[in-house]
Amino acid sequence: MPGKSIVKDLIAYIIILTGVSGILTAGKATGAQLRAGVAKVDITNTGSYDVINDSLYVKALALEYGTIKAVIITVDAVAIGGIGSIGDNYLEEVRSQIQNELNVSKKNILVNASHLHSAGYNVCPDIAERTVKAVKMAWQNRVAVNTGVGRGYENRITENRRFMLKNGKEADIRHAYPMPPDEEVVAIGPVDTEIGILRLDKKNGETLAVIYNFAGHPYQGVPNKGATADFPGFASKIIEDNLNEGAIALFIQGFGGDISTVLYKDFNNPRDAETLGDMLGISAMSAIRNIETVKEGELKVINEVIKLPRRTDFQEKIDPMQAEVDRLLKSLRGTSLNFKTFFPLYIKYNLFEKYPSYYSHRYLHEKMTGNESLKNLDAANRRNMDKYLKNLYAMDKLARLQANISLLKMHQKMNEEADESTVDVEVQGMRIGDFILVTFPGEVSAQVGLNIKKMSPHKYTFPAGFTNGYIYYAPTVEQYDGGVQEDCDCFIAPEWQTIYEKKVSEILNNL
Repeated sequence: MPGKSIVKDLIAYIIILTGVSGILTAGKATGAQLRAGVAKVDITNTGSYDVINDSLYVKALALEYGTIKAVIITVDAVAIGGIGSIGDNYLEEVRSQIQNELNVSKKNILVNASHLHSAGYNVCPDIAERTVKAVKMAWQNRVAVNTGVGRGYENRITENRRFMLKNGKEADIRHAYPMPPDEEVVAIGPVDTEIGILRLDKKNGETLAVIYNFAGHPYQGVPNKGATADFPGFASKIIEDNLNEGAIALFIQGFGGDISTVLYKDFNNPRDAETLGDMLGISAMSAIRNIETVKEGELKVINEVIKLPRRTDFQEKIDPMQAEVDRLLKSLRGTSLNFKTFFPLYIKYNLFEKYPSYYSHRYLHEKMTGNESLKNLDAANRRNMDKYLKNLYAMDKLARLQANISLLKMHQKMNEEADESTVDVEVQGMRIGDFILVTFPGEVSAQVGLNIKKMSPHKYTFPAGFTNGYIYYAPTVEQYDGGVQEDCDCFIAPEWQTIYEKKVSEILNNL
């Protein structure tokens, strides 16, 4: 009966338009063809740097699948609001303008920051206008595309910056304070070496765009200290240079809250993100070349807001840290050495441990004659060096403690001034063909991303941190007792992880 077919199609169309209770903002458009457009706009703040090593960009991928519209925006910046020069009103301003001018629902717009340090703290002042410009250009350039999904691997350029120590505590890699002694370190945290890849090809076989997802802090810099998009910028250039003309690579930052670039504390060589970016780009290209695209390319978006509890344990964390500060201050001991006298003694006594103060025959002569002058001198010098070294180690620990106490106090004040005991957090799930993204607006530890990949019913699932806002760090439940920066630069309670992972599981099951 013809009427049944019409009713069936009408019901499907209504489902697509309405979603489920306002939560599902895009459904499946049967028989539709995915269309996509891409563009990029330079956002380098040229007035703030004497040297521009390489440019920063906002890139936009416009997607259309029947009645469903979505946009992915990637920004070479430290964050989407919160910190840096991108204001807290940026996300709403950009989304509103795109919705008004292109009829793309705000909930279907994903904005990811690469978490670029240095130049990423100070992008061009008109970043919102340039973002909308990139989206409009991408929307105008839409063409029918095929989709392909795959993954690459890169294990040479990142490491977990958290260390487990012999005393059960933790330390981390920062330029703000020294590293712990090597002999105190017993283990390090996990890394996610996976590169998640979406390839979009035009119908003529040319690649239109590549999205690639990877986790790691882009704060390596370049030798000339100029503005740079860091390793994601160099990796994107490698990809774009090895595809057909006009193809654009969009980097999606993953869950890299506790992931550092390797050799971040190297003092023997210039810090150079280009080497790391080239390795990431080559590894991504190796995978991109092996991806086969298909005509089917479903587009689906789910956007929900969850309430995460604000932490209330600040004083509980601050008090023992402050007690440790007091203990360390009391542990400092006077010594006749300063650095000028300590350093040459330290070198000499470690190079020539048996006879540090003179030639061996003099020591033998004193032993034969019962004279212990050199022996006594060495003992006194070693006592002084030991006290000086203990003072140095105490200073190192004091620097770390003071930094973390300051962060805890900052977030304590923030939460005390907040109107509610919870904070609204946007969680977005997006499906493009078999490519799945799930988001969080903060610096999430790598283990949470690994958990999500393991729980997902989809083969290709990739987490996107620093997305649709910024709420500082989100450590794992176990990490809250570590006492390092990720745990202290955080204002949400440990329960956040269970709440978030449960919601992500629901979203993944509905994508």
